[in-house]
Amino acid sequence: MKLNKLVIALTIAGLSACSSTQPVQTPSTTLLETVSAQGDQLVIPYKKYQLANGLTLVVHEDHSDPLVHVDVTYHVGSAREELGKSGFAHFFEHMMFQGSENVADDEHFKIVTEAGGTMNGTTNSDRTNYFETVPVNQLETMLWLEADRMGFLLDAVTQEKFEIQRETVKNERGQRIDNQPYGRLGERVAQALYPEGHPYSWPVIGWMDDLNRVNVNDLKAFFLRWYGPNNATLTVGGDVKAEEVLALVEKYFGSIPAGPEVEPMAKPKVSLDNTRYISMEDNVHLPLVYIAYPTVHLFHEDEAPLDVLMQIIGSGNNSLLYQNLVKSQLAVQAAASHGCSELACQFTLYALPHPAAGKNLADMEAVIRNSLAEFEQRGVTDDDLAKIKAEMLSDAIFGLQSVHGKVAQLANYETLLGNPNYINEQVERYKRVSKEDVMRVYNSYIKGKPSVVMSVVPKGQTQLVAAPDNFTLPKPLEMGPSTTTADDLHVRVAKDDFDRSIRPTPGANPAVAVPEYWQENWANGIEVLGTHNDETPTTSLLLKIRGGNYQQSLDKAGVAGILAAMLTESTQSRSSEQMTRELEKLGSSIRVSAKDEALYVFVNSLSENLPATLALAEEYLFEPAFKQDDFARIQKQRIEGVKNAQKDAGYLASKATRQLMYGNSIAGLPDGGTEQTLASISLDDVKAFYNTWFKPAGGEMILVSSLDKAEVFSAMPKLKAWQGQAPQSAPSIGQAQFEPGVIYLVNKDEAAQSAIRVTKPALPIDITGEFYRTGLMNFPLGGAFNSRINMNLREDKGYTYGAWTGFWGDQYTGTFSASADVRADATQAALAEFYKEISQYAEKGISDEELSFMRLAINQKDALKYETPRAKLGFLAQILEFDLKPSFVKERSAIVDGISQAEINALAAKHLKLDEMLTVVVGDAKALKPELEKLGRKVVEFKL
Repeated sequence: MKLNKLVIALTIAGLSACSSTQPVQTPSTTLLETVSAQGDQLVIPYKKYQLANGLTLVVHEDHSDPLVHVDVTYHVGSAREELGKSGFAHFFEHMMFQGSENVADDEHFKIVTEAGGTMNGTTNSDRTNYFETVPVNQLETMLWLEADRMGFLLDAVTQEKFEIQRETVKNERGQRIDNQPYGRLGERVAQALYPEGHPYSWPVIGWMDDLNRVNVNDLKAFFLRWYGPNNATLTVGGDVKAEEVLALVEKYFGSIPAGPEVEPMAKPKVSLDNTRYISMEDNVHLPLVYIAYPTVHLFHEDEAPLDVLMQIIGSGNNSLLYQNLVKSQLAVQAAASHGCSELACQFTLYALPHPAAGKNLADMEAVIRNSLAEFEQRGVTDDDLAKIKAEMLSDAIFGLQSVHGKVAQLANYETLLGNPNYINEQVERYKRVSKEDVMRVYNSYIKGKPSVVMSVVPKGQTQLVAAPDNFTLPKPLEMGPSTTTADDLHVRVAKDDFDRSIRPTPGANPAVAVPEYWQENWANGIEVLGTHNDETPTTSLLLKIRGGNYQQSLDKAGVAGILAAMLTESTQSRSSEQMTRELEKLGSSIRVSAKDEALYVFVNSLSENLPATLALAEEYLFEPAFKQDDFARIQKQRIEGVKNAQKDAGYLASKATRQLMYGNSIAGLPDGGTEQTLASISLDDVKAFYNTWFKPAGGEMILVSSLDKAEVFSAMPKLKAWQGQAPQSAPSIGQAQFEPGVIYLVNKDEAAQSAIRVTKPALPIDITGEFYRTGLMNFPLGGAFNSRINMNLREDKGYTYGAWTGFWGDQYTGTFSASADVRADATQAALAEFYKEISQYAEKGISDEELSFMRLAINQKDALKYETPRAKLGFLAQILEFDLKPSFVKERSAIVDGISQAEINALAAKHLKLDEMLTVVVGDAKALKPELEKLGRKVVEFKL
């Protein structure tokens, strides 16, 4: 398990120990366990039940917010698939949203959205989960929805839906894998690392040849084998009572028949007889070498020490790979990870050589292997162990901040271990790691052991590979068309004593209070807004200082981003590595980033560590060393990042759109600058930007803390004493440089997908005015999953993985944008559908049903707006930036309730004039130009 992505949830009934009851038997359900908070250990309190049909129910009561999170996790992922039938688990994730016996096509999205909720589904190698977070009055409806697709799905799985979702999966693969630099690396490594036929030897999304040859009955058979209640865990958390949840679960899930028995999968040790070298050419800017070692499996006793080893070798700027490759400027990037799944783990290391260093991938491999040897001499320090323990505790406590996080963790532990109460052990096993453990696992799994070495090189540059290929990847199994028929299916039928076609009627929407906050204006011009939040013992702080991308000169675009990066490098007293080490030992984070209008400083800390964390933050901000070597490294990384981004269709579309929309102005350039502007920046330019713009007057600070403001303020003396004022000048935004009606075509050779952007200038942001109303108008057009455009291009036509429209704005400018990444062969047809949908909506406007849907969806979201400290930060930042009163929330609700169909239609006619819009398409220009010309528009090849 990779520590930097580990989400740990616990409940804060005092950071407590647990007690457990004995099982209790009822006629249909067994109460297996009650875990409650006692003492000083970490625990998420819950009750665990098992229904007669084998369904496991876990209920966590959390009364801090009027929300409920429902998660159904099936213990089936790509590892349960058969050779020649890959991708089924992920395919079914899509099919489960396409309606069931009592839920109409695509209605699942509509019901959850109009309830004010969020939802999704995910698939990995080991499990598939579906989840919703909604106001608590919607609990019964969510259980009705999930039960219907568990027990009553198959009759709704038609050949037509099957074909559309097959195209959607292909589009997802195109967008996330085939059209992404290095996108196919992972599946190639898996083919070489695992024996042929191993459950992890094929990708989760599957081989497209497998999906092309199977039929709808194969998919139904897969569902019948794996999606029974006895292979599922239903986890419910939030403002609920366990007994009431149980009654509803027994009603809706109790009659669903169990599926075939499910046995645990074997976890055979993966080993290699020798190091396997493989390579591929790709449409990339920089070559990459990637080394993978097989290790253990998830929750194995050696997983934790391997994670510690991974951090020492290649995580953060104190790691060996960073020091030997990145800081020395031999590589643009280099890192290690230890990814663990239920059956196996991979210890991986990678590097992208810096062009200026003149090194090939063989050189990179040599430095990586020398770094491993260096570890043997270096060993493990006390700081190595201290920082991982601090990180685990910090991650654990921050995991408390959403009911989603807690429920997800309970569900994952129950699914993979059969024990939801693993959170304390998860933290403790990292605390138990010793120096000797780390050295032992290094010797056992890494030192001198064979590995897979993957080289990815730009097309035509095979001379850069680490070594000639000595291993041939096995070809996916070739099979003929499927012959599975409906007669081969063994359908299970549920029998009920109530009518499932009747959708539950939710009670009144729960009242949600706007967070109470305090405000203070400091003498130096910083406005401070804060709120007390004691659900977790944490503090989150956001400091906004005027001096972002808009304040850059055209020829120095990118200087704000370089400054942001340098403000977390070396200080006048300590090196970057020393600063990072101190932060890691606190379990805290400090991030600085450049946005259009400001520099953002974001601080996260356990409240008990806040004084030490803020002392480090003040050292970063007020005592930067501005070392030439730090600057040179960052500058080169940024330039190479821009070059690499030129291979990404989305980046090219954004760059072209900005250039055409805003011309020769700062708004017309990419946020991070261009190769030319970045190369022109000197260290003196960075210092000058800092000295000119990094001033407190006009700054804003937002706090969400378990501490009172006096305690927080006492920990930031330098911030309060800071003085100065930056220049007062508005940026030059520029004017549109495009010809409406023209299609601007940007070339990306052999692109598997095309990026489409249809956009136009629009209003600057406001909170309760016309800009806000345009957002309401846009909602049914492209602002929700089941909007007109997404349903057309994704669900009806299968052209894309997702299509959206929206209005964006800041205080200076705004835009309307419609966007999608579509199948290359569907580019012309997809663009025609964009034009049609935008024109029809502008002409005919919103329907009565859409207006009702929008009102419900927008006004019932309040419960989700203030749940976490991060959400509260965003809400308070909005109040501070626009000088709002808390009543603005009610004003917005009144606008949603009162906006008329006529007003929305007038806004659509005003703001969606197609003949005023810019069209940008990024794809293979040679193939696309003649197709796009069939739309009867002028097509101009646009050079970036």
